[in-house]
Amino acid sequence: MITVAAVGDVHLDADLVGRFRPALRDVGEQADVLLLAGDLTRHGTEAEAVCVATEFGGLDVPVIAVLGNHDYHSGQERQVTRVLEDVGITVLEGRGVTVDCAGTRLGIAGVKGFGGGFAGRCVTAFGESLFKDFVRETERGATALETALRDLDADVRIALTHYAPVPDTLFGEPLEIYPFLGAYQLGEAIDRTDVALAVHGHAHYGSPDGITPGGVHVRNVAYPVIRRVYGLYGVDPVALAGAA
Repeated sequence: MITVAAVGDVHLDADLVGRFRPALRDVGEQADVLLLAGDLTRHGTEAEAVCVATEFGGLDVPVIAVLGNHDYHSGQERQVTRVLEDVGITVLEGRGVTVDCAGTRLGIAGVKGFGGGFAGRCVTAFGESLFKDFVRETERGATALETALRDLDADVRIALTHYAPVPDTLFGEPLEIYPFLGAYQLGEAIDRTDVALAVHGHAHYGSPDGITPGGVHVRNVAYPVIRRVYGLYGVDPVALAGAA
């Protein structure tokens, strides 16, 4: 059994340094990998990224992240990425990474993703150019995720995003903001690839569990939802091989 630790939406700044680190000291005894599902900073500044690096860097487990909308807010996403990678955190955007878990190759592909909504109630590429640009960004992220998942040389694949790939994990959020919390294109990308688990954040008042139309389990790991420093999620490679 592969055990995945995951959390998102920690929104760190200088006032919160020290909140998470004590509970992370033994994460390597609990899990094979730690996934960070975006919104790691409060306003996306390089200084706040240093706070994230202080909390999540140098752990005894591989740490793999995507950025979220908060991490883009100040236009310093490249600096944020550099600070995190300098302490050994792998930041994904349209690419994947493989981790060896006792002989099983665990592949994680990640993108931030974007909004757009879900089947029947979604933004379409029609009308003003701004709407078309909105949908193009959604589709770009979904295509990048699918490509990264397909390119993984792995026994088990996990999709890591900030925005939600299904509406199930948004239950509890106002319906009016669903189009800004996720997009069905991400779910379609996951269902077209051989994915064992999908992990996202962003929806603070959402629900922890969902499933894609194709049957992939989805976990909303936003810190306000799971209410702990990280959640633990098991993936059974033997069961997956038997179902293939």
